This record gives sequence, structure tokens and C-alpha cells, in this order.
Amino acid sequence: MEGRLTEIKPKVWINGTFDVLHVGHVKLLEYGSKFGSIRVGLDTDERISEKKGKHRPINNLQDRIDFMLGIRYVDSVVFFSDDDSLTNCIKEYEPDYFIIGSDYKGKKIIGGEFAKEIIFFDRLDHSTTDTIKKIIEINEKESSSHRRIWY
Repeated sequence: MEGRLTEIKPKVWINGTFDVLHVGHVKLLEYGSKFGSIRVGLDTDERISEKKGKHRPINNLQDRIDFMLGIRYVDSVVFFSDDDSLTNCIKEYEPDYFIIGSDYKGKKIIGGEFAKEIIFFDRLDHSTTDTIKKIIEINEKESSSHRRIWY
């Protein structure tokens, strides 16, 4: 009987909010896929609200899970509600690589001690917060121009 050899890929961990997806997120995931099989850890809605304010997230957890699973670079998704559950997720996964934004250089990386290697990804000039601000600005401009028309 002939057996099939299954390639065992290195495990890659990437976590974050991934609320309003943009090209920077996709480039991060694409980059991570070069190292192995990606598991994405997502912050729960409650955790995002605590960290980013009551109007966030824009997209709920289930939608964000579905977005992530729809990206070809992502192999699996988990979620966490606090630093302890994040640490446990990473510890259980035992990643070979933990990929995180270069803005974390020199800072404590939660769960980083459970990865064989931490790799810093140079962020592109994109952010969800900036995208949301731009949408608000456009909306405010459009609504103020509509008022002028009607008055």
C-alpha cells in the first residue's frame, strides 16, 4: 500500500483587530503565507470597544472571521477576549513564526515567548482608523453640501 506524504508546513501566527480590511492587511497576510500555514487571532468585539472606543468595531466578530477565512492566505482563525486568552491561543498553537507590525519593535509582545521566531512586518501607509476618518470626512462634506442645496 502506497502512503501519501503530507507536507507539514511551519505554523505562522498573526493577530489583530482586522476590522475594516485594507490592502495593508492583505499584504501582511500574503507576507506571512511565505513562512507557512497562517492562523489569525482576532480580538473580540468587546475587546475592540475597550481599546478603540464604543463605536468600534465596525464589523462584528463573525463577519471578521468570515472575511479572514475568505482570504486565500489564511488557513484558520481563532478569537480572544483578553491578554490571557490571547496568550493561551498562541501557547496552544505553538507557532514557528509570530508575525507582527514593526511598530512593536522594542515592546512587549503578548505570547511572543511561545513562538520560535518573531518577525517584524514593515507596515504600509494604511490604517483602519485613517480609513474610518476619511469616510467620516467625506460624509460630512457631502451632508454639508446637501444642506446648501436645500437652504
